[in-house]
Amino acid sequence: MSETVPSMTAYTIPNLRQLRYETGLTQKDFWDMVGVTQSAGSRYESGRAVPKQVLELVRIVHIERIDLAKINRDDLDVIDLLKEVHPDLISSLRTGINLRAEHEAQQDCEPS
Repeated sequence: MSETVPSMTAYTIPNLRQLRYETGLTQKDFWDMVGVTQSAGSRYESGRAVPKQVLELVRIVHIERIDLAKINRDDLDVIDLLKEVHPDLISSLRTGINLRAEHEAQQDCEPS
């Protein structure tokens, strides 16, 4: 199942506890995936201010569903170079990804 995720700049996380419930993860598992202790995660879920870096990691891991273990520095260097040298290619790839996601979403909605 594919879900369209709001753009990175527009997305906010209004309720961390609700997001965790939606993932079906325990508090420990949810927060471990972003490098935060269960006790700190509990405080964030209770309304304590959350550092921007933690919110960004939550977005990447639990909204975008990106496995941080699969990303390395070389990947990021390649992306940076592509953005610099071939911005048209990056734009084309993003368009292709969006079209594929829309197609998969339509397939998910069609009766079997």
